[in-house]
Amino acid sequence: MTAITDYEVRAADGGPATLDTWRGKVLLIVNTASKCGFTPQYEGLETLHRDLGERGFEVLAFPCNQFGAQEPGDAAEIANFCTLTYDVTFPVFAKIDVNGPEADPLFERLKADAPGVLGSRAIKWNFTKFLVDRQGRVVRRYAPTTKPEDIERDIVKLL
Repeated sequence: MTAITDYEVRAADGGPATLDTWRGKVLLIVNTASKCGFTPQYEGLETLHRDLGERGFEVLAFPCNQFGAQEPGDAAEIANFCTLTYDVTFPVFAKIDVNGPEADPLFERLKADAPGVLGSRAIKWNFTKFLVDRQGRVVRRYAPTTKPEDIERDIVKLL
């Protein structure tokens, strides 16, 4: 089975990027949005990134505009917002779809490996989070309502 780190994604500038850069790290992959009620979670995600990064942890953010059009900006606007508002230093990739016929293959895999409530594959809202171990296996899916600080214990177990 292919590891999550074998997937190719699009960098914020739209160019190709590979998750291989983070091979061997514990990852928290999140679909994000700048104008969502959960947007303040950027602060908690950044805290996790800064506190646990040296131990081999990384947050990877994938902006998505599929839920209430809450990520309307282009890549430059998203990057500017993340940097100026939350001092985000973790990678923020190109805007993607996480559901439907244009869903990014990475998120198709994440949803298949860690279904939601009652086995649902669809992502219900922004800030759904997927925890991936050092071998590139999806360990767990977290609801948008789950705060980043509530995931820290699970992350530390994998480090």
